[in-house]
Parts: sequence; C-alpha cells; structure tokens
Amino acid sequence: MSRQPDEREPAIDNSREENDPFRLYTPSEVAQVLRVRESWLRRKASSRSIPCTFLGKHLRFSKSDLETIVHQSSRSTHRR
Repeated sequence: MSRQPDEREPAIDNSREENDPFRLYTPSEVAQVLRVRESWLRRKASSRSIPCTFLGKHLRFSKSDLETIVHQSSRSTHRR
C-alpha cells in the first residue's frame, strides 16, 4: 500500500537540484531518462564507451555526461 503525502509535509523542491552544477545522477535515474536498460548503461560505462564518473565504486553521471551520450548516439536521418 502506498503512503499518501501528508498535507503538513512540505513539497520537495527539485528546481535547485537541476541547476546544481555538481548534481550527479545514478545509473537508475539516467536509464529512466534515456529509456535504456540500466544493465546496458552500466556495461557501456564500465567499458568507458560513454562518459561517466566513478566516485570510488559508485557510478554517477553529470548533466554534461547525459548530453554527450545523447549527442554521440544520435544518427543522421539522411537516407542513401
């Protein structure tokens, strides 16, 4: 059973997080945004095929990493 938010609880303000230059995203968050499997993302990061950050053993992605991943993965729609 899911918990209903209490009216007395303040709403979480994520606007500052999105503008934080040091904000790092988890593989789960990035997989949801890019609509790929987390296992694919982790495999690509481990092989250094995509930009990422390892904080010790913890894998994280910056907003810049996400933009680069999307840019590198885009393909021309031009047909032969």
